[in-house]
Amino acid sequence: MGEVPGEGKDLLRGRPLFLLGFMGAGKSTVGPLLAKALGVSFVDLDSLIEERSGKTIETIFQEEGEAAFRSYETDLLREVVSHGEGGVVVATGGGVVTREENWEVLKKGLAVALMASPKELETRLGEGEGRPLLQRSEDWRNILKARDPLYRKASLVVDTTGLTPKEVVKIIVEALREGRL
Repeated sequence: MGEVPGEGKDLLRGRPLFLLGFMGAGKSTVGPLLAKALGVSFVDLDSLIEERSGKTIETIFQEEGEAAFRSYETDLLREVVSHGEGGVVVATGGGVVTREENWEVLKKGLAVALMASPKELETRLGEGEGRPLLQRSEDWRNILKARDPLYRKASLVVDTTGLTPKEVVKIIVEALREGRL
């Protein structure tokens, strides 16, 4: 893969790179590796929400509801972009694409959607521990199907099915180098 710290910030041209995708697509795993390869910082929005609120995502969903969680997510997305210090990789929550106001922020950077087949997602998600949307009675496949066209609005879509995180990073870095992103 090869790190490109000297060139990494140049490739991002001071813009944030947002990793979008359904839970289990690889955002939180690929994000730190991509940030390291580019020589920029990494932010995981879900982890930041938990840190700031002092609650797990699951607890926020239970106590305050999904709408409150989405508001926290939107506020932090704006904050991360406003503090963008010359390039950052941001792993977003899977539902960030469902709010139109978030797209105004996402358009200020580079949006990369990580996708995976439903079968691959099912394997990666297991029992869905700590993932509130998987604990509901509705089928997560319906959520995925509804969000799919939103993820595909990204500048680059990478199918992570069967790929290692390092291979996904390589695809994204090559897209940046080739100007496809």
